[in-house]
Amino acid sequence: MKWLSEIVAGVVVALIAAWLSGLLNRFLPSPKRSLLAARNIRRVNSRSSRDRFRFVLCWLEDDADGEGTAIVAQAFTGIRGVDLVRSARIVKASGAADEWRPAMQANARAVLDKWNADLAVVGLVKKPGETFSLWFVPRSGDGTLGRGDRPYKLEDATLGPDFHDDLRAELAALALAAVAPLADTETRGRVLDEGLTEATDKLAVLLQGSAIDKPERRAALRFALGSALAALGERESETVRLEDALKTYHAALEDYPRERAPLQWAGTQNNLGNVLVALGERESSAERLKEAVAAFRAALEEYTRERVPLGWAMAQNNLGNALANLGNRDNGTERLEEAVAAYRAALGERSRERAPLQWAATQNNLGNALQSLGNRDSDTERLKEAVAAYRTVLDEYTRERVPLDWAAAQNNLGNALANLGERDHSTEYLEEAVTVYRAALEEHTREHAPLDWAMTQNNLGNALLALGRREGDTERLEEAVAAYRAALGERTRERVPLRWAMTQNNLGNALLALGEREGDTERLEEAVTAYRAALEVLDPEGPAPHRETAQNNLDLALRSLREQSSPP
Repeated sequence: MKWLSEIVAGVVVALIAAWLSGLLNRFLPSPKRSLLAARNIRRVNSRSSRDRFRFVLCWLEDDADGEGTAIVAQAFTGIRGVDLVRSARIVKASGAADEWRPAMQANARAVLDKWNADLAVVGLVKKPGETFSLWFVPRSGDGTLGRGDRPYKLEDATLGPDFHDDLRAELAALALAAVAPLADTETRGRVLDEGLTEATDKLAVLLQGSAIDKPERRAALRFALGSALAALGERESETVRLEDALKTYHAALEDYPRERAPLQWAGTQNNLGNVLVALGERESSAERLKEAVAAFRAALEEYTRERVPLGWAMAQNNLGNALANLGNRDNGTERLEEAVAAYRAALGERSRERAPLQWAATQNNLGNALQSLGNRDSDTERLKEAVAAYRTVLDEYTRERVPLDWAAAQNNLGNALANLGERDHSTEYLEEAVTVYRAALEEHTREHAPLDWAMTQNNLGNALLALGRREGDTERLEEAVAAYRAALGERTRERVPLRWAMTQNNLGNALLALGEREGDTERLEEAVTAYRAALEVLDPEGPAPHRETAQNNLDLALRSLREQSSPP
């Protein structure tokens, strides 16, 4: 039997040699992947700092020797405020979109959970050392999944001796833009701003030079630069960065002609539309929002449902956002009805099974549009539909999985319940709204999300004010005053003037109700002061309905003050 053992030993040695030389990599992990997996055993489930971002880079598909993954890892190494983890797991990202996308997304989320990470980077090697297709999958939000079925392609990325520095700037811009919604601490926000600023400066220098002569490559860099500028601009009160992002995307469209690169052109149109919406939300004119509608409709000419169903759904969702913003500015319902139709169309492809978090995001947007319609209808049917939409959102936006998204959905549910409560003779809806707002404040904390915290405090004040008026309960009114004053601690005039003015008006309402109920002229004088403060911002540049409401409230407060001050 000695000959048999020698044969077995020979086969084993041959298999080991074949494995070490890469001949068996189709069936077995490569030696490098196996070694990485062994090293990671003790690191799994380790906690990341709340003040830093953790990115996990999965082993790229079709990268047997790991050289492509190493190049991408080297580019990510050194991004300020980011901890990089390398996973031996391959998340497959090839094949027909309808077949691979749900599995790819689910597997990427599993990697995020396993490593307690903020962003998963997955992809495949198309041409060793030069061409990679990458997807950026954040813990919350769309990342590049929001671009439909198209990856971000690093093609012919060798830009000379500074290859890794250049690649780092490009990947940092895209990755940090993808995790911008997760900058939920002051330190994280600073890390994000510094990293994005560094990346934009580097990309701007690259684009000014003459080394990049290929239009596709130049367009890709502009796309990355536009993404970073947009992420920075959405975090700032000034609009300079958003304007720069707008110019950058327009320039990218010149390098992405529709005839030669239709899907890249459509993706850039989509991002252009998002920037126009962000600008339009800050301007009194509706022109930017109308331009955004045009950009999304242009994107939908190439992002067809048959060709890229999830890209089509993404653009439909974004079109709904622009239409809803327009609809909230006029007295009619046509734009809001169009927004509802766009969201419902998107949900035809953005199913819960296929893209659960994107499905939840669109359900949330649908709820917002239905609530706006419900506020203009005489019946409560639309508001009840909005409540139902928000409740379905919370099936996916769980507190454990996406705490800030969960809190935002709770806040929106509270708004719909409060609006229903204003029309209902009972206090049931209002009581539930107060409970929901207080739940949201457990995650919308002042430290982690100060403006969201202030918004929820303001909304809590509105529900408490409605309850106090209905019940004749001064304790509820005092609670409302406290909630509004808390909100004004972050909703400052310098930071968000219009919201500050609206909260001042709400504070005036609570003080007026208290003053009239208690016959307290001091409260009435405080109400007058609050209304006048609001009018300093709302007049002459604020929206007319808000200005007229504050003026009418001021007149009421002055009349009550005169009546209380006059001798009997």
